[in-house]
Amino acid sequence: MKNMEIYLDNSATTKPYSEVIEKVVYALSHDYANPSSLHRKGVEVEKNIKAIRSEIAKTLGAKDKEIYFTSGGTESNNTIIRGVVNLHKKRKNHIISTSIEHPSVLNTLKDLENDGCEVTYLDVDREGKIDLEELKKAIKPTTCLVTIMHVNNEVGSIQPIQEIGKYLKSLKDKVYLHVDAVQSYSKINFRPSRYNIDFMSVSGHKFHGPKGIGFMYIKETNRIKPMLTGGGQEIGVRAGTENAPGIYGLGEAIKIINDDLNSKIEKISSLKNLLKEEISKNIEDIKINSPEDGVCHILNISFKDIKGEVLLHCLEQKGMYVSTGSACSSKKKGSHVLTQMKLTNEEIEGAIRFSLSDLNTEEEILEAVKILKEEVESLRKIIRRS
Repeated sequence: MKNMEIYLDNSATTKPYSEVIEKVVYALSHDYANPSSLHRKGVEVEKNIKAIRSEIAKTLGAKDKEIYFTSGGTESNNTIIRGVVNLHKKRKNHIISTSIEHPSVLNTLKDLENDGCEVTYLDVDREGKIDLEELKKAIKPTTCLVTIMHVNNEVGSIQPIQEIGKYLKSLKDKVYLHVDAVQSYSKINFRPSRYNIDFMSVSGHKFHGPKGIGFMYIKETNRIKPMLTGGGQEIGVRAGTENAPGIYGLGEAIKIINDDLNSKIEKISSLKNLLKEEISKNIEDIKINSPEDGVCHILNISFKDIKGEVLLHCLEQKGMYVSTGSACSSKKKGSHVLTQMKLTNEEIEGAIRFSLSDLNTEEEILEAVKILKEEVESLRKIIRRS
């Protein structure tokens, strides 16, 4: 009998909704014209993209002209960070970030450091959270940008973005706030204007949209130096022919996810709590690394005497899919996030990230714990015997 597929790696990517796939196929087979073309078919695609942009803006309480389509989180992070710094670096070249950012931010900052920028990396506590007072102390006359992820992709810790935005707004000299919202959009119901966010990055495949599509929120009063120049698409901020199939799919995913978003968040949170309770009840010698007040969909747990990568492959054989950390850095040794949270080497090696979506069910969670218990006990018998 074939194993039930239990997909618990939704922070890496999500399964697209069937309606999203239909929209992508429709765009590829019917609305294939270039949106910049002057003929009827091109104008129709342009009109549909404009309507999708407007729908996205509504979900954020933003204006249509504040939404710019990109290829996803990495491009959005690069475009915003580099775009802000390149515009201001002659006068202000200091950036503040954290030590647990996504590689698309950390590696961009390293590159900018090589070009003469100064970067302050804020430490985090054992729950993966920054100290707001440390951020305040780090600000200098030369600070142009604070770039901080809203939700950490490995442990689910939530940074105090609203408080950061409020403080930066109170400063006499403007310091921009960029938020990597890749793991928080659709998991936390918020609006960037209420958080005083200047720039924000979002990726479609994290909430059942297609891969290769995302968007940036850029507050209308802000400017950046474009990273891609060319035909003037996206109001000159991001050149290149629009990815109409991706945008169609993204629009459909956003439409579905925002249909009673709070209920979806509650469902995912309930499933995460069930998973945590059942693992805690049925499996000994574990350490929960995710904070109690973490995001609804991420649960990171270390299993004593177990290597996470070995357990991952054992679970895979039973049709259960999890992660040892960020998919973008999973082939590298050790988690920089768990290291910064001061976990021991053994705890880091034994860590597994479970990440859920609204497509998961209670039946899957209970079956997942049953499989996990069997595999952990089996591995421990072998390891503890040797």
